[in-house]
Amino acid sequence: MIYLGCHLSVAKGYEAMGKTICSFGGNTFAFFTRNPRGGKSKEIDPADAAALAALAAAEGFGPLVAHGSYTMNLCAADPVTRSNGADMLAKDLARMAYFPGSFYNFHPGSHVGQGIGAGIRRIAAALNGALTDAAPTVLLETMAGKGSEVGGAFEELREIIDRTDRRERLGVCFDTCHVWDAGYDIVGDLDGVLTRFDRVIGLDRLRAVHLNDSKNDRGSRKDRHEKLGLGRIGMDALRRIALHPALQGLPFILETPNDDAGYRREIAEVSGWFA
Repeated sequence: MIYLGCHLSVAKGYEAMGKTICSFGGNTFAFFTRNPRGGKSKEIDPADAAALAALAAAEGFGPLVAHGSYTMNLCAADPVTRSNGADMLAKDLARMAYFPGSFYNFHPGSHVGQGIGAGIRRIAAALNGALTDAAPTVLLETMAGKGSEVGGAFEELREIIDRTDRRERLGVCFDTCHVWDAGYDIVGDLDGVLTRFDRVIGLDRLRAVHLNDSKNDRGSRKDRHEKLGLGRIGMDALRRIALHPALQGLPFILETPNDDAGYRREIAEVSGWFA
């Protein structure tokens, strides 16, 4: 079995998100630690966070998956943008103390013309400055490789990990749309892709999955998510991913272009694969 949920809005608070995902039939969820496009963070009410923790324990939730802001670019060419990103990271990791056992996931960043090597070094340097003994497990997300994105190849994530001092605190979030768009054939050779992941990074570091279809052909490097079964990956391949023995026990997060009713349908569909 897997844990299953979707991205939820924190606007009504943390306990409210827990109640919402229960009403959807899920048992985990993802949330942004701050405005995903603007970078501002909302103060956390300790009582609200504690109420979520109590609900999650009572309902048998899997790990929650917090997501860093899209504006956080740890390897930006502009030093002010890069510094702001490092500040966001440090503050986000401190806020995760309210959610013990949860993961913090983020997009590694875009090197913006500096070159992939420089981007990797800057990302690792930011992680070295932010990770502490109290930090949660931080997940590097697999990316589609569009533009100057870092993380479109498993080897790039491996090098970030190798350059980070506290690498025991690092894992990977496997995004199905992203890896497909990056060129990995999860439709025709899922076992081969996971074997390559294991050889390059290690399956022990694969800690969460973003379960999404893609609007694009494999290798397009465009990163456009689609509802389950309506894209180029297709429902049969997504089912094989969710049922794969190497991925059991992980939180699976839907990031499909859906409203609440759509997420309920998708959670029911995926849950039915385990019936």
